[in-house]
Amino acid sequence: MPEYLLGTPFIAAPMAGGTSTPALVQAVDAGGGLGFLAAGYKTPEAMSAEIAATRTLNIRFGMNLFVPDPRQPTPDPETRARLEAYRAELEPEAARYGVALPPLRLDDDDAWQDKIDALLDDPVEFVSFAFGLPGKQVVAALRKAGTIVISSVTSVQEALAAADEGPDAIAVQHSSAGGHTAAFLQGSAESTPTPAARTTAELVAQVRAAVGLPLIAAGSIMDNAALREVMAAGAAAAQVGTALVRTDESGARKPHKDALGDPAFTETAMTRAFTGRWARSLVNDFVRDHQDAPEGYPAIHHLTAPVRAASSAAGDPHHLNLWAGTGWQQSREGSAKDVVREFLNGL
Repeated sequence: MPEYLLGTPFIAAPMAGGTSTPALVQAVDAGGGLGFLAAGYKTPEAMSAEIAATRTLNIRFGMNLFVPDPRQPTPDPETRARLEAYRAELEPEAARYGVALPPLRLDDDDAWQDKIDALLDDPVEFVSFAFGLPGKQVVAALRKAGTIVISSVTSVQEALAAADEGPDAIAVQHSSAGGHTAAFLQGSAESTPTPAARTTAELVAQVRAAVGLPLIAAGSIMDNAALREVMAAGAAAAQVGTALVRTDESGARKPHKDALGDPAFTETAMTRAFTGRWARSLVNDFVRDHQDAPEGYPAIHHLTAPVRAASSAAGDPHHLNLWAGTGWQQSREGSAKDVVREFLNGL
Protein backbone atom coordinates (compact mmCIF):
# COMPACT_ATOMS: atom_id res chain seq x y z
CA MET A 1 0.00 0.00 0.00
CA PRO A 2 1.47 3.39 -0.89
CA GLU A 3 2.81 5.20 2.16
CA TYR A 4 0.54 8.18 1.58
CA LEU A 5 -2.61 6.08 1.69
CA LEU A 6 -2.59 5.11 5.37
CA GLY A 7 0.83 6.09 6.67
CA THR A 8 0.83 3.37 9.37
CA PRO A 9 0.30 -0.38 9.69
CA PHE A 10 -1.96 0.11 12.74
CA ILE A 11 -5.62 1.01 12.24
CA ALA A 12 -8.00 1.38 15.17
CA ALA A 13 -11.16 -0.50 14.24
CA PRO A 14 -14.34 1.59 14.21
CA MET A 15 -16.44 0.37 17.14
CA ALA A 16 -20.02 1.64 17.15
CA GLY A 17 -22.15 2.11 20.22
CA GLY A 18 -19.86 4.60 21.91
CA THR A 19 -16.54 2.74 22.09
CA SER A 20 -14.82 4.75 19.35
CA THR A 21 -14.40 8.35 20.52
CA PRO A 22 -12.41 11.39 19.42
CA ALA A 23 -10.24 10.83 22.51
CA LEU A 24 -9.49 7.27 21.40
CA VAL A 25 -8.70 8.42 17.86
CA GLN A 26 -6.35 11.06 19.30
CA ALA A 27 -4.54 8.57 21.54
CA VAL A 28 -4.16 6.12 18.66
CA ASP A 29 -2.68 8.91 16.55
CA ALA A 30 -0.27 9.82 19.33
CA GLY A 31 0.92 6.21 19.38
CA GLY A 32 1.55 6.19 15.65
CA GLY A 33 -1.69 4.67 14.40
CA LEU A 34 -4.76 5.79 12.45
CA GLY A 35 -8.07 6.04 14.29
CA PHE A 36 -11.61 5.60 13.01
CA LEU A 37 -14.89 6.97 14.28
CA ALA A 38 -18.12 5.00 13.92
CA ALA A 39 -21.32 6.48 12.51
CA GLY A 40 -23.42 3.41 13.32
CA TYR A 41 -26.46 4.16 15.54
CA LYS A 42 -25.75 7.91 15.41
CA THR A 43 -27.85 10.55 13.71
CA PRO A 44 -26.23 12.34 10.76
CA GLU A 45 -26.00 15.44 12.95
CA ALA A 46 -24.20 13.54 15.70
CA MET A 47 -21.83 12.03 13.14
CA SER A 48 -21.02 15.46 11.75
CA ALA A 49 -20.51 16.91 15.22
CA GLU A 50 -18.05 14.14 16.07
CA ILE A 51 -16.18 14.79 12.82
CA ALA A 52 -16.00 18.49 13.66
CA ALA A 53 -14.70 17.75 17.17
CA THR A 54 -12.02 15.41 15.84
CA ARG A 55 -10.91 17.90 13.20
CA THR A 56 -9.98 20.35 15.95
CA LEU A 57 -7.34 17.82 17.09
CA ASN A 58 -5.42 18.22 13.80
CA ILE A 59 -4.99 14.48 13.24
CA ARG A 60 -5.76 12.03 10.45
CA PHE A 61 -8.88 9.93 10.97
CA GLY A 62 -11.63 8.04 9.21
CA MET A 63 -15.35 7.37 9.54
CA ASN A 64 -17.16 4.05 9.25
CA LEU A 65 -20.74 3.53 7.99
CA PHE A 66 -23.09 0.58 8.19
CA VAL A 67 -24.57 -0.42 4.83
CA PRO A 68 -28.29 -1.12 5.31
CA ASP A 69 -29.75 -4.50 4.39
CA PRO A 70 -32.53 -3.89 1.83
CA ARG A 71 -34.37 -7.01 3.03
CA GLN A 72 -34.98 -5.79 6.57
CA PRO A 73 -37.63 -3.05 6.18
CA THR A 74 -40.11 -5.42 4.53
CA PRO A 75 -39.77 -8.89 6.09
CA ASP A 76 -42.10 -11.64 4.96
CA PRO A 77 -44.86 -12.71 7.38
CA GLU A 78 -42.88 -15.69 8.64
CA THR A 79 -39.86 -13.54 9.46
CA ARG A 80 -42.01 -10.95 11.17
CA ALA A 81 -43.63 -13.67 13.26
CA ARG A 82 -40.19 -14.89 14.37
CA LEU A 83 -39.24 -11.37 15.41
CA GLU A 84 -42.47 -10.94 17.39
CA ALA A 85 -41.87 -14.30 19.09
CA TYR A 86 -38.36 -13.18 20.05
CA ARG A 87 -39.78 -9.97 21.48
CA ALA A 88 -42.02 -12.09 23.73
CA GLU A 89 -39.00 -14.21 24.69
CA LEU A 90 -37.22 -11.07 25.89
CA GLU A 91 -40.00 -10.02 28.29
CA PRO A 92 -38.44 -11.74 31.36
CA GLU A 93 -35.20 -9.78 30.86
CA ALA A 94 -37.15 -6.55 30.55
CA ALA A 95 -39.11 -7.34 33.70
CA ARG A 96 -35.87 -8.11 35.56
CA TYR A 97 -34.77 -4.49 35.12
CA GLY A 98 -38.21 -2.83 35.11
CA VAL A 99 -37.93 -1.59 31.53
CA ALA A 100 -40.37 -1.76 28.64
CA LEU A 101 -39.53 -3.34 25.31
CA PRO A 102 -40.26 -1.09 22.32
CA PRO A 103 -42.58 -2.09 19.50
CA LEU A 104 -40.95 -3.91 16.62
CA ARG A 105 -39.13 -1.36 14.44
CA LEU A 106 -38.52 -2.23 10.80
CA ASP A 107 -37.85 1.13 9.16
CA ASP A 108 -34.30 1.88 10.31
CA ASP A 109 -31.66 2.22 7.58
CA ASP A 110 -29.30 4.12 9.92
CA ALA A 111 -29.98 7.32 7.95
CA TRP A 112 -27.83 5.92 5.17
CA GLN A 113 -28.42 8.49 2.44
CA ASP A 114 -28.24 11.45 4.80
CA LYS A 115 -24.88 10.25 6.09
CA ILE A 116 -23.54 9.72 2.58
CA ASP A 117 -24.73 13.20 1.62
CA ALA A 118 -23.04 14.70 4.69
CA LEU A 119 -19.76 12.97 3.86
CA LEU A 120 -19.93 14.25 0.29
CA ASP A 121 -20.70 17.79 1.41
CA ASP A 122 -17.93 17.77 4.02
CA PRO A 123 -15.48 14.98 3.10
CA VAL A 124 -13.20 13.19 5.53
CA GLU A 125 -9.94 11.54 4.53
CA PHE A 126 -11.08 7.93 4.97
CA VAL A 127 -14.49 6.25 4.86
CA SER A 128 -14.95 2.54 5.46
CA PHE A 129 -18.07 0.42 5.08
CA ALA A 130 -19.34 -2.67 6.86
CA PHE A 131 -22.32 -5.06 6.52
CA GLY A 132 -22.40 -4.72 2.74
CA LEU A 133 -21.10 -2.85 -0.27
CA PRO A 134 -22.01 0.81 -0.76
CA GLY A 135 -22.37 0.55 -4.54
CA LYS A 136 -20.23 1.81 -7.40
CA GLN A 137 -21.93 5.20 -7.49
CA VAL A 138 -21.23 5.91 -3.82
CA VAL A 139 -17.63 4.72 -4.08
CA ALA A 140 -17.01 6.88 -7.15
CA ALA A 141 -18.63 9.95 -5.58
CA LEU A 142 -16.61 9.67 -2.38
CA ARG A 143 -13.37 9.14 -4.26
CA LYS A 144 -14.15 12.13 -6.46
CA ALA A 145 -14.59 14.17 -3.26
CA GLY A 146 -11.07 13.16 -2.23
CA THR A 147 -11.97 10.39 0.23
CA ILE A 148 -10.06 7.11 0.43
CA VAL A 149 -12.69 4.33 0.41
CA ILE A 150 -12.33 1.02 2.25
CA SER A 151 -14.81 -1.86 1.87
CA SER A 152 -15.03 -4.69 4.42
CA VAL A 153 -15.22 -8.38 3.50
CA THR A 154 -14.99 -11.80 5.14
CA SER A 155 -14.23 -14.10 2.20
CA VAL A 156 -12.62 -14.29 -1.22
CA GLN A 157 -16.06 -14.16 -2.83
CA GLU A 158 -16.91 -10.95 -1.00
CA ALA A 159 -13.50 -9.48 -1.81
CA LEU A 160 -14.06 -10.02 -5.52
CA ALA A 161 -17.46 -8.33 -5.30
CA ALA A 162 -15.97 -5.43 -3.36
CA ALA A 163 -13.07 -4.97 -5.76
CA ASP A 164 -15.53 -4.66 -8.63
CA GLU A 165 -16.87 -1.43 -7.09
CA GLY A 166 -13.47 0.27 -7.22
CA PRO A 167 -12.52 1.06 -3.58
CA ASP A 168 -9.00 2.08 -2.64
CA ALA A 169 -8.51 -0.77 -0.17
CA ILE A 170 -10.27 -3.77 1.38
CA ALA A 171 -10.53 -4.66 5.07
CA VAL A 172 -10.41 -8.45 5.41
CA GLN A 173 -12.18 -9.63 8.57
CA HIS A 174 -11.68 -13.16 9.90
CA SER A 175 -14.34 -14.86 12.00
CA SER A 176 -12.11 -14.54 15.10
CA ALA A 177 -12.83 -10.79 15.20
CA GLY A 178 -14.92 -9.33 18.01
CA GLY A 179 -18.24 -7.64 17.44
CA HIS A 180 -20.33 -7.83 14.30
CA THR A 181 -19.25 -9.77 11.28
CA ALA A 182 -18.90 -7.69 8.14
CA ALA A 183 -20.26 -10.60 6.07
CA PHE A 184 -22.86 -9.84 3.43
CA LEU A 185 -22.95 -12.85 1.10
CA GLN A 186 -24.70 -16.13 1.85
CA GLY A 187 -22.26 -18.68 3.19
CA SER A 188 -20.03 -16.06 4.84
CA ALA A 189 -22.37 -14.87 7.55
CA GLU A 190 -21.84 -17.08 10.57
CA SER A 191 -18.35 -18.34 11.14
CA THR A 192 -15.82 -19.88 8.79
CA PRO A 193 -15.26 -18.21 5.41
CA THR A 194 -15.23 -20.37 2.27
CA PRO A 195 -12.74 -21.83 1.56
CA ALA A 196 -11.93 -22.35 5.22
CA ALA A 197 -9.25 -20.09 6.68
CA ARG A 198 -8.08 -21.10 10.14
CA THR A 199 -6.43 -17.78 10.90
CA THR A 200 -6.58 -14.15 9.88
CA ALA A 201 -3.24 -14.53 8.11
CA GLU A 202 -4.56 -17.44 6.05
CA LEU A 203 -7.62 -15.45 5.00
CA VAL A 204 -5.43 -12.49 4.04
CA ALA A 205 -3.28 -14.78 1.89
CA GLN A 206 -6.37 -16.16 0.16
CA VAL A 207 -7.71 -12.69 -0.61
CA ARG A 208 -4.25 -11.45 -1.61
CA ALA A 209 -4.13 -14.17 -4.27
CA ALA A 210 -7.54 -13.12 -5.63
CA VAL A 211 -7.47 -9.32 -5.71
CA GLY A 212 -4.83 -6.72 -6.30
CA LEU A 213 -6.07 -4.03 -3.92
CA PRO A 214 -4.28 -3.10 -0.67
CA LEU A 215 -5.55 -5.20 2.24
CA ILE A 216 -6.17 -4.38 5.90
CA ALA A 217 -6.33 -7.47 8.14
CA ALA A 218 -8.84 -7.78 10.98
CA GLY A 219 -9.47 -10.56 13.46
CA SER A 220 -7.78 -11.39 16.78
CA ILE A 221 -4.71 -9.25 16.12
CA MET A 222 -3.64 -8.64 19.70
CA ASP A 223 0.08 -7.94 19.65
CA ASN A 224 3.16 -7.07 17.62
CA ALA A 225 3.71 -10.69 16.56
CA ALA A 226 0.18 -11.01 15.18
CA LEU A 227 0.60 -7.73 13.31
CA ARG A 228 3.81 -8.97 11.74
CA GLU A 229 2.14 -12.26 10.80
CA VAL A 230 -0.69 -10.66 8.82
CA MET A 231 1.71 -8.26 7.13
CA ALA A 232 3.87 -11.21 6.08
CA ALA A 233 0.73 -12.77 4.60
CA GLY A 234 0.15 -9.73 2.41
CA ALA A 235 -1.67 -7.15 4.53
CA ALA A 236 -0.50 -3.55 4.43
CA ALA A 237 -2.01 -2.87 7.84
CA ALA A 238 -4.04 -4.41 10.65
CA GLN A 239 -7.37 -3.19 11.99
CA VAL A 240 -7.40 -3.67 15.77
CA GLY A 241 -10.47 -3.46 18.00
CA THR A 242 -10.58 -5.74 21.05
CA ALA A 243 -7.07 -4.76 22.13
CA LEU A 244 -8.30 -1.16 22.54
CA VAL A 245 -11.64 -1.69 24.30
CA ARG A 246 -10.23 -1.57 27.85
CA THR A 247 -8.03 1.47 27.28
CA ASP A 248 -8.53 4.74 29.12
CA GLU A 249 -9.78 6.58 26.03
CA SER A 250 -12.25 3.91 24.95
CA GLY A 251 -15.90 4.83 25.43
CA ALA A 252 -16.93 1.23 26.09
CA ARG A 253 -19.25 0.63 29.05
CA LYS A 254 -17.43 -0.17 32.30
CA PRO A 255 -19.03 -3.63 32.70
CA HIS A 256 -17.76 -4.46 29.21
CA LYS A 257 -14.24 -3.31 30.02
CA ASP A 258 -14.26 -5.18 33.32
CA ALA A 259 -15.58 -8.39 31.74
CA LEU A 260 -12.65 -8.51 29.31
CA GLY A 261 -10.34 -8.76 32.32
CA ASP A 262 -12.55 -11.07 34.38
CA PRO A 263 -11.36 -14.72 34.47
CA ALA A 264 -14.97 -15.79 35.07
CA PHE A 265 -15.53 -15.32 31.34
CA THR A 266 -13.85 -18.22 29.57
CA GLU A 267 -15.04 -18.23 25.95
CA THR A 268 -16.50 -16.25 23.09
CA ALA A 269 -19.23 -17.26 20.65
CA MET A 270 -20.96 -15.95 17.58
CA THR A 271 -24.46 -14.84 18.56
CA ARG A 272 -27.47 -13.04 17.11
CA ALA A 273 -29.07 -12.60 20.53
CA PHE A 274 -28.30 -8.90 20.96
CA THR A 275 -28.83 -7.41 17.51
CA GLY A 276 -30.14 -10.04 15.11
CA ARG A 277 -26.82 -10.03 13.25
CA TRP A 278 -23.97 -12.45 13.92
CA ALA A 279 -21.43 -10.94 16.30
CA ARG A 280 -18.70 -12.39 18.51
CA SER A 281 -19.24 -11.81 22.23
CA LEU A 282 -18.01 -13.16 25.52
CA VAL A 283 -20.44 -15.89 26.53
CA ASN A 284 -22.71 -14.60 29.30
CA ASP A 285 -26.19 -15.52 30.49
CA PHE A 286 -27.92 -13.63 27.68
CA VAL A 287 -25.92 -15.46 25.02
CA ARG A 288 -26.62 -18.83 26.61
CA ASP A 289 -30.33 -18.10 27.10
CA HIS A 290 -30.97 -17.00 23.50
CA GLN A 291 -28.93 -19.34 21.36
CA ASP A 292 -31.73 -19.58 18.78
CA ALA A 293 -32.20 -15.84 18.30
CA PRO A 294 -33.46 -15.12 14.77
CA GLU A 295 -31.90 -12.99 12.08
CA GLY A 296 -33.25 -9.46 12.11
CA TYR A 297 -30.81 -6.57 12.23
CA PRO A 298 -31.37 -3.83 13.29
CA ALA A 299 -34.86 -4.71 14.55
CA ILE A 300 -33.48 -6.93 17.32
CA HIS A 301 -30.88 -4.30 18.19
CA HIS A 302 -33.75 -1.93 19.02
CA LEU A 303 -35.64 -4.61 20.97
CA THR A 304 -32.72 -5.43 23.26
CA ALA A 305 -31.43 -1.86 23.69
CA PRO A 306 -33.39 -1.09 26.91
CA VAL A 307 -32.26 -4.36 28.51
CA ARG A 308 -28.62 -3.76 27.58
CA ALA A 309 -28.71 -0.20 28.87
CA ALA A 310 -30.30 -1.27 32.16
CA SER A 311 -27.84 -4.13 32.56
CA SER A 312 -24.94 -1.73 32.10
CA ALA A 313 -26.41 0.80 34.54
CA ALA A 314 -26.74 -1.97 37.11
CA GLY A 315 -23.13 -3.04 36.60
CA ASP A 316 -24.38 -6.45 35.42
CA PRO A 317 -22.36 -7.89 32.52
CA HIS A 318 -24.67 -10.86 31.99
CA HIS A 319 -27.33 -9.12 29.88
CA LEU A 320 -24.97 -6.85 27.98
CA ASN A 321 -23.29 -7.34 24.61
CA LEU A 322 -19.67 -8.01 25.54
CA TRP A 323 -18.12 -7.84 22.09
CA ALA A 324 -14.74 -9.59 22.08
CA GLY A 325 -12.44 -11.29 19.62
CA THR A 326 -10.98 -14.70 20.39
CA GLY A 327 -7.78 -13.12 21.72
CA TRP A 328 -9.64 -11.01 24.32
CA GLN A 329 -7.50 -12.25 27.21
CA GLN A 330 -4.60 -10.20 25.83
CA SER A 331 -6.54 -6.94 25.98
CA ARG A 332 -4.99 -4.41 28.32
CA GLU A 333 -5.69 -1.30 30.30
CA GLY A 334 -3.86 2.02 30.19
CA SER A 335 -3.57 4.56 27.42
CA ALA A 336 -4.32 3.54 23.85
CA LYS A 337 -1.19 5.48 22.91
CA ASP A 338 0.96 2.95 24.76
CA VAL A 339 -0.95 -0.02 23.33
CA VAL A 340 -0.37 1.23 19.78
CA ARG A 341 3.31 1.82 20.47
CA GLU A 342 3.68 -1.77 21.68
CA PHE A 343 2.09 -3.02 18.46
CA LEU A 344 4.39 -0.91 16.32
CA ASN A 345 7.60 -1.63 18.22
CA GLY A 346 10.35 -2.38 15.71
CA LEU A 347 8.19 -1.89 12.62
